Amino acid sequence: MAVHAEGIVAIVIFYLLILAVGIWAAWKNKNSGVSEGQDRSETIMVGGRDIGLFVGGFTMTATWVGGGYINGTAEYVYLPDYGLAWAQAPFGYALSLVVGGLFFAKPMRSRGYVTMLDPFQQIYGKRMGGLLFIPALMGEIFWSAAILSALGATLSVIVDIDINMSVVISALIAIFYTLVGGLYSVAYTDVVQLFCIFLGLWVSVPFALSNPAVSSISVTAKEAVYQTPWLGKIDSADTWMWIDNFCLLMLGGIPWQVYFQRVLSASSATYAQVLSFIAAAGCLVMAVPSVLIGAIGASTDWNQTTYGAIPPKEKDQSDMILPIVLQHLCPPWISFFGLGAVSAAVMSSADSSILSASSMFARNIYQLAFRQSATDREIVWVMRITIFVFGALATAMALLTGTVYGLWYLSSDLVYVIIFPQLLSVLFIKGTNTYGSVAGYVFGLLLRIGGGEPYLKLPPFIYYPGWVQQEKIHHLTGDVEYFIQQRFPFKTVSMLASFLGNVAFSYLLKYLFESGTLSHKYDFMDAVVSKHSKEIMDKTTLVSNDNIILSEMAPVKTLLSTSLAGTFTNTEALSDDEESSPESLNNDQE
Repeated sequence: MAVHAEGIVAIVIFYLLILAVGIWAAWKNKNSGVSEGQDRSETIMVGGRDIGLFVGGFTMTATWVGGGYINGTAEYVYLPDYGLAWAQAPFGYALSLVVGGLFFAKPMRSRGYVTMLDPFQQIYGKRMGGLLFIPALMGEIFWSAAILSALGATLSVIVDIDINMSVVISALIAIFYTLVGGLYSVAYTDVVQLFCIFLGLWVSVPFALSNPAVSSISVTAKEAVYQTPWLGKIDSADTWMWIDNFCLLMLGGIPWQVYFQRVLSASSATYAQVLSFIAAAGCLVMAVPSVLIGAIGASTDWNQTTYGAIPPKEKDQSDMILPIVLQHLCPPWISFFGLGAVSAAVMSSADSSILSASSMFARNIYQLAFRQSATDREIVWVMRITIFVFGALATAMALLTGTVYGLWYLSSDLVYVIIFPQLLSVLFIKGTNTYGSVAGYVFGLLLRIGGGEPYLKLPPFIYYPGWVQQEKIHHLTGDVEYFIQQRFPFKTVSMLASFLGNVAFSYLLKYLFESGTLSHKYDFMDAVVSKHSKEIMDKTTLVSNDNIILSEMAPVKTLLSTSLAGTFTNTEALSDDEESSPESLNNDQE
């Protein structure tokens, strides 16, 4: 294969620009937060909690608008029998950001948490926090691996360079500037990356539309020309499955550390909400060129192009429709510019996920579960090491694992089925405890895994109502693969079962222990009777700040050192929440 010199030059220029912006952001903000007494480790995780609307809006939008988002949207619009009706990500993630902004951003930001796992460890204890870290980590790592894999394939299509080399170089650049500058570098590079995505794709669309091989997309939207209409349709038999997938995107898009990292870095709780709404609009706007490119792919007579007579769908290359349209329907320089947009999208998501995973590990696992006396410098080094380790792990998976998308689908389902109901319980349902949390975790896990996962060739052991056996034909080899399709909304049912299981078991065990039906000595999780135990960190660690009301808990002495008094709660972060701010409390006492 020939190496396109112009493509290499375009990619090198773009990568150097991103690297320069990342290093500049780290240098510009190297002392941010430290002068106000904030720990360096917290500055890396959430900035100086001073991310404004402009940078914050860009970085939160770029979190979702990644390689999977723009490639996946174009793919579903192009795919026969799916079309725009099944391209749920734009509206699903936009609504996810709206719901997150309305209900979750303010309580999380006003209580001054540092990571998404903080409220779980506060209420359910450090062991349960560690258990919830597993699906959260899986989601971040597999997401990074999936989009790095997509980047490698995209670059190889347009530039004809080795996939492995392109993935490794891209990952190294993202890891390097994340190591150097933490959230500041990630946020500032997101601004550049989002601008490049928008410009790169929009510049490509007019050239692709005007190509002689492309029919009018307004005609092919409703009429079958080269394939079924790209608007698509939802069959009545698939309605519940469509709703299930939409709920997964809308509600399962909330409990991700990449989202809450932006929420918690906002300069106030109100700003955190506004950022979510800005990002929701940004997600919809950024999806438009991807939808158009998918429609263009469905409206093209590929026999008239340099691609060849056989369309991408018959070569099992539907997932590559966006770079294929750029390569074969646009002039070379335009396609390379669009390629820069795709690589930008990937890096903007990969760096965020790697930073999120390392933040949760360094704080919630290393510091709070194992070494509560760890110094700030120690935690910074743990973060740096884990940024490199998790980045290397995601890169290795992208290169070596053929089922990386299947792993990501399953882990994102687990985030929806396990973490979302737990987050709902811990923030809004008073009285839930560790017993209920464990029960909900187990219910959600069993019901979801029981439904199987075709991408991983994981057969179901629970056959939900309405299941059917489908066949998938691999066009290149002619092999026929059979799999079970669950048309019942089992993911959402699993999530609801997990939520109800948490609430029911929490109140049941609370009643049994407090009524004396069960002896206090059986409260081995120290969740109901022994609330003064060191295992439950909320009373000993948080209550020195009165912003969180835990009236159902017995009064106890503070057992941990005062240096940990702010472990979860940053009092400076509360000033915009009148009910819970330190100033209002002092005024009340006077």
